[in-house]
Amino acid sequence: MQRVTPGKPKPLGATITENGVQFALFSRDATAVHLALFQNSSDARPYDEITLDPQRHRSGDIWHVNVEGLSAGALYLFRVDGPYEPEEGLRFNANKFLLDPYAKALTADHRWDFLHSLGYDVNADDGDLSFSETSNGEYVPKCIVVDDSFDWEGDQPLNYPLRFSVIYETHVRGLTRHPSSGVEHPGTYRGVTEKIGYFKELGITSLELLPIHEFDEHELHRTHPQTGAELTNYWGYSSIAFFAPKARYAADPVAGGQVREFKQMVKELHAAGIEVILDVVFNHTGEGNEYGPTVSFRGIDNRVYYILDERRRYYKNYSGCGNTLNCNHPIVRTLIRDCLHYWVVEMHIDGFRFDLGSILGRDQKGNLMENPPMLEGIAEDPILRNTKIIAEAWDAGGAYQVGWFPGGRWAEWNDRFRDDVRRFGRGDKGVVADFATRISGSSDLYLRDGRKPFHSINFVTSHDGFTLRDLVSYARKHNEINGENNRDGHNSEYSHNYGVEGDTTNRSVLRVRRRQIKNFIASLLLSLGTPMLLGGDEFGRTQRGNNNAYCQDNEISWYDWGLLQQYDDIQRFTRMLIRFRLAHPAFLRPEFFTGKDYSYNAIPDISWSDEIGKPMDWSSPRNLLAVRIDGSKAEIRADRDDNDFYIMFNSTTRERNFTVCDPAAGRRWYRAVDTALDPPEDIVEPGAEAPLSDPSCYVVRARSIVVLLAR
Repeated sequence: MQRVTPGKPKPLGATITENGVQFALFSRDATAVHLALFQNSSDARPYDEITLDPQRHRSGDIWHVNVEGLSAGALYLFRVDGPYEPEEGLRFNANKFLLDPYAKALTADHRWDFLHSLGYDVNADDGDLSFSETSNGEYVPKCIVVDDSFDWEGDQPLNYPLRFSVIYETHVRGLTRHPSSGVEHPGTYRGVTEKIGYFKELGITSLELLPIHEFDEHELHRTHPQTGAELTNYWGYSSIAFFAPKARYAADPVAGGQVREFKQMVKELHAAGIEVILDVVFNHTGEGNEYGPTVSFRGIDNRVYYILDERRRYYKNYSGCGNTLNCNHPIVRTLIRDCLHYWVVEMHIDGFRFDLGSILGRDQKGNLMENPPMLEGIAEDPILRNTKIIAEAWDAGGAYQVGWFPGGRWAEWNDRFRDDVRRFGRGDKGVVADFATRISGSSDLYLRDGRKPFHSINFVTSHDGFTLRDLVSYARKHNEINGENNRDGHNSEYSHNYGVEGDTTNRSVLRVRRRQIKNFIASLLLSLGTPMLLGGDEFGRTQRGNNNAYCQDNEISWYDWGLLQQYDDIQRFTRMLIRFRLAHPAFLRPEFFTGKDYSYNAIPDISWSDEIGKPMDWSSPRNLLAVRIDGSKAEIRADRDDNDFYIMFNSTTRERNFTVCDPAAGRRWYRAVDTALDPPEDIVEPGAEAPLSDPSCYVVRARSIVVLLAR
């Protein structure tokens, strides 16, 4: 038996003390709490269990105890007793071992098996589940007591301003899991550090990692319709422990080693000048709907942690995943902010992208709020003041808040940019005005509430949808291997196959596809706003037409680094265009264009024209557009003058003669980029730009973009 003292109600979770470990757990409606201590991860039963006396071990709604003699590495779970009254939203079951919501690490040396942990019987009256008295101890991971000490050697979050950032979205496992990755520790945090040299060469400033919080990858219980192989939750959008980095992504086999390895990854990325942004899923948990397993929150205080239906045995489902976290309940707000603080203070994270962020703006009945305390609290939080906060400004319940996401300084994933750039690049008619609005910063979305161009996270592709190569290779999705009869995934990708569906050896088709890839990369990196690249797009990564590869932990999703040789021209183009963008403050300006002349040189900050040099007719159905950007420091709000730029866009199927405006007095136009030319002429080294042979005219080939600079 362990020697115990009452402990304290703060902080929540497991905290190492001078003589042991203190545990603190919130549960308002519990009648009893038991702390279970385990020797091994696979143990079905604890070696000791401590029942907390509510007279000594409860302060308000917090149950707490200090256990002497314990140290880092100790394994534990909770059992929480209370009424099982689903019709009142109460789902306590003292026979279920539960994860600590504040656990900093979970064991992973055996397979999670929440299906077998259910132990339920179906109530014949309404189909709900009433739990049997079956213990789940051997089927769930154990919480690990973690020592937070780590030698950061002076490291701090980098916190680059958004406008100086180029984000690279990737998956920890998928990045290096393929045999071609060339790393010693494939599919791990160490594998990410082994790719630092590549990230530096590419020139990106920030890694945005798909969810790394613990989740059960085996939750789907579905097989590949062709091979019979298990389909798993690969993306990880089903978090169950928000403080705990995924143990399966660690090469370190020691319990708790995933925390040290994650910190080491962050430290080494920071030393290389690369930020770390986490994709976080605070909109729901992996416990699912009323038929799901009781793993943590449901068994601790169901009606506090979740938004319940009016019939309280059921859940509101604004996430599309069975349940919705009750984000604006004060307890849940505290959990989320404590979690964000932990990742910034202890793990040195630079930013967060909030999956289905609109859910964080719903009240306790599920209604969207005008001033959600959760969103405003994150935006105004003093610890998070320099931390990037990026919203996916919609949810599965019908909310769509792009351009008016509440809470202040939030940046947003701009899917309007994605769609309008895709439609223009594909050659759709009547979209030239929308395209111009997107590449100039989306002022229609962000100017009205005082936000800046960099609050628009611009992207053409992301994990959710086609890769860039697939965007120009498939006219429709091909998700049959997901086992959902191709019903899943987006139906409107605004894609094109240019004559052949999927892979081909047709040289003319391959040539136009390559050019279109460069056009999309150029449209992204030359636009005002914060660009985000999908990892692998720069070397032709393909998912073979699957636009929803969430369940494909295999070569469909893994990065095939062998493609670097085949698509070396695309990688070179991307690398040089990132460098071009970051070298020119004209593309990093902090304010929206106005069309006015602030430098008194008779040239407005931006001007638009058609191919013959006339002011742009925005009702024109033709996809021909030219834009002039004045690089004077007064116009671009910089501390030095930049070059002037003249950019010509032709997304038609014919080449066009563009009239080129006169440069400023004493200057000439030089060609820096032409996506129709073969490398190395498609983008040239700085200083090696070719002067125009005819300074008044340039032939812009079909489906191409040309960038001129004046000096």
